[in-house]
Amino acid sequence: MRICIFGAGAVGGHLAARLINASSGLVSVVARGAQLDAIRHHGVTLIANGERIWGQPLQVTDDPAELPPQDLVFVTLKAHSAPLAARAIGRLLAPRGVAIFVLNGIPWWWNYGLPRNAALPLLDPDGALWNHVGPQRVLGIVVNCPNEVDAPGIIIHNGHNRWVIGEPDNRPSERARAVVDLLSNAGLNAEVSPDLRRAIWQKLCTNVSNNPLAALTRLPSLSAAGLSNVGNQLIAETLEVAAKTGYDLRGNVNPQMSLQSGGPITKPSMLQDVEAGRPMEVEAIMGQVQAFAREHKVATPVLDIVLPLLRGLDASLRGGI
Repeated sequence: MRICIFGAGAVGGHLAARLINASSGLVSVVARGAQLDAIRHHGVTLIANGERIWGQPLQVTDDPAELPPQDLVFVTLKAHSAPLAARAIGRLLAPRGVAIFVLNGIPWWWNYGLPRNAALPLLDPDGALWNHVGPQRVLGIVVNCPNEVDAPGIIIHNGHNRWVIGEPDNRPSERARAVVDLLSNAGLNAEVSPDLRRAIWQKLCTNVSNNPLAALTRLPSLSAAGLSNVGNQLIAETLEVAAKTGYDLRGNVNPQMSLQSGGPITKPSMLQDVEAGRPMEVEAIMGQVQAFAREHKVATPVLDIVLPLLRGLDASLRGGI
C-alpha cells in the first residue's frame, strides 16, 4: 500500500513516524520549509509520552506531482489551506485511492449524503475540494491526540491517543475497517464510528471554547477569573446548534467543563498557530457553527462576539488590516 502524509506538521509528523516505524506501507511525505529539510535529511522523530519513535519516509518532497498514485492520503493541512491543494490531492489519489482529511472542526464534506449535498461556502469557497477530490473518495476522522512541533522534524505528543474513523454517509465499509487496522497496527488507538458527525460535534464542543480563547489570550490554561465562564457559554451555545442539526449531545457533554484547569497542559492548535504567526482554522471551528446557528435560528450571543475578534486576529496574522 502506498501512503502519503500530505502536510507533515504536528499531527502529520506523528502519523508519519508511527506508520513508517510499523512498516505499514510505502510511506511518503509532502512537506515544506524547515520541516521538509529536516525530514529529508534526518527522518521524522516522535516523542510520544516519553517513547521515541523514528522513521525515514520513502520519499520527501514539496511537490506531490513527484509521487506515484497513492492508495491512502492523509491530508494534515489546516482547514483553510486544503482547498488550495485540492487539485494536487485529487491527482495524487490512485483510481481507488482514499483521502482522509485530518482537520479540526466541521469538515468540508459535511453535506455529502445530506439533502443539500453540496460544498459549504465557508470551508470550500469555490467547491475545489468537492469537485477535484470528491466526497465519495473521502473517509472522515476525529482525532483526540495533542501534538506540537518541538523542532523541525521532531514532534512531541502527550496525552490522549484516540482516532475515530467513519464514512461520511455512516455506512459500514471495508475501507474504514482497513484504515482502523492500519492505524491500530501502528500503535494508534483507532476505532470505527457508526455516526461520525456526532463524534465531530462532540469534539467541537471543546474546541469551540479552548481554541479561540487560548488564541485570543495566549494562555494555554484558561483558569483565570471569567474565562471559564465565557468558554462554558460557548460550549452551551454549540450544544444548542448541534441539537438543532440533529445531534443532541446535551446529555453527553457537560457545558460547564473547565478549560484545562487541571492535568497536563497542552497548547491548543490555535495558540500554536498564533505563536508561530500562522493563520488559524477560524471558519471550521467557529464560523461554520455560526452559519449553522443562523440557518436553524439559534441564538449564539457569546459566539457572535468572540468570532469577529478571532477573525480580526486571523486577519492580522495574514497581514491584513
